[in-house]
Order: sequence, then structure tokens, then C-alpha cells
Amino acid sequence: MSTEVVAVGEALRELAERLNLPWAPTHPPQGLALIATAQGVALAGPPVDYGKPLVADFVLGKADHRRRFGGGRGQLIARACGLSKGVTPRVVDATAGLGRDAFVLAGLGAEVLMVERSPAIFALLEDALDRARSDDEVQSIVARLRLAHADSGRELARVVSEAGFDPQVVHLDPMFPHRSKSALVKKEMRLFRALAGDDDDAPQLLEAALAVATHRVVVKRPRQAPPIDGPKPAHVIEGKTSRYDLYVHRALKT
Repeated sequence: MSTEVVAVGEALRELAERLNLPWAPTHPPQGLALIATAQGVALAGPPVDYGKPLVADFVLGKADHRRRFGGGRGQLIARACGLSKGVTPRVVDATAGLGRDAFVLAGLGAEVLMVERSPAIFALLEDALDRARSDDEVQSIVARLRLAHADSGRELARVVSEAGFDPQVVHLDPMFPHRSKSALVKKEMRLFRALAGDDDDAPQLLEAALAVATHRVVVKRPRQAPPIDGPKPAHVIEGKTSRYDLYVHRALKT
């Protein structure tokens, strides 16, 4: 076993015990558990059901590709969150997931507070941040990222207050409750759904976001999905497969 994996294993034990999560020295034959890999702490289950272990990463892979080739402030998420010339709002990503959207926003200069309610996904994010802080190319970006473990639908106002973070924008990407089996083809999504489940409390999440955002709430949805139950979006920005519903309190200005 490499020195890198041994070091990750030591961090894994501490992380799992602190968050009261299952962990294993190797790939578990059943169930889900945190494991140590050369890429960092990962979440793994039986490969036939879940495929490769799930890792959050701000240095390599999808994060690196979007940082280099994502399209800057012309990206859909940047436009939706109001990033434009001279305007860089403070953003709460209240459904952080693997942190990919938050990392894009931070890479464009935004201060971002990530909030994640799943303990296992939070553990992956915490490990990813720790690793990225020692990387010369991205350490300045992750310095603009903060992380909190909480249920945004019930605790968003408290988390924002305790962090001393005054968000102009709240970004939401609630898990859409797909009903067709074809929607679960990707094994990574199967694993993610096993942890996060469907966000049946999306209306409560939207209400909490509207209560703390000073300027706008941005909700990512599948392009053909209905809006979240509640207030009608003021604007909609559509892409090829997804869209952003915008709930605007007031305009963002330079």
C-alpha cells in the first residue's frame, strides 16, 4: 500500500469517527462505506450496483476541465447567479452535493458557502477541500469556499448567521424525483441518490432560501420539469438539458 493511501487512511478513520459514518480498509462487499484511495477519501459500495468509488475533487477531473474550459462568466450558472462585469455576489450553495457548481462560482471570484446535509457527502467535500488547499493552481479558488454540515431546509438561517455570511444569492439544485429506470443508468447517480434521496422538501428549501437571500434565489431544474411548488419564478434561463428558475428580490449592481 502506498504512502499516500496510508496517509489518507489515517485521515479517514478520524473523519468517519467524527461524523459517525461507516468506514472500511478496502472496498466493502455490501452496503456503503468510506474508504481510502490514492485520490482521497471515497465512498464505495458493491461495484456491480454503484460502479467506481465516489470522490469529491477540486483539482482533477471534471472540476479541472470546467475551470480550464468552462466558458467563464458566460456559463449558464454564472449568468443565473448574476456574475457579470463588475458584479461578484456572495453565494450560498444550499445543496452543495460534490461542490462542482460552488467551485465554478469560486473560480469566477465569488465567495461561496457550501451547505450539505448528507454526512457522507459532507465528508467527501471536507476531504476534497483539505487536499485542494495544498495545490498551487487551485488553492486561491478554494480559499473562497466555506463548508457547513446542515439541512438547508430547516437550518439555513442559523448556518448563515453563525458563519457571518450575508448572501446576496442562494443557489439550489434539489434532487429531482425521477420516476423512470432510464434516469438511473449512471451508477454514480445511483450511489448519490442512495445517500441524498429525492428532495421531497424542495418547497421548504425554496422558502428558506428566499428568507436569507438579499437579492435572488437561483434554482436549477431539468429543462422540462415543473417549477418547485411555491412562488412563480420571475425569470427563467434555459440551456439544452437544464434551466435556472430565478426568484428575484432586487437587482444585483456594481
